[in-house]
Amino acid sequence: MRMYYFDMKDGVPVRDEAGLALVSDGAAIAHSKCLADKVRKEKPLGNPDLRIVVIDESGREVHREHVYPR
Repeated sequence: MRMYYFDMKDGVPVRDEAGLALVSDGAAIAHSKCLADKVRKEKPLGNPDLRIVVIDESGREVHREHVYPR
């Protein structure tokens, strides 16, 4: 299992300090989609630039998930 971090960015990043151990990049991307859906449900009218950036344990960016798709 590898560690993945899910940073929130809309100009100023909010770092995920804890991370989550997942089996693959695909699982991390799926988790970012679930997180984005949760944020949309909790705050339907948020910043259109908000995105979740998935970073693996080596610091490599794996995926960017827009929370509010255009």
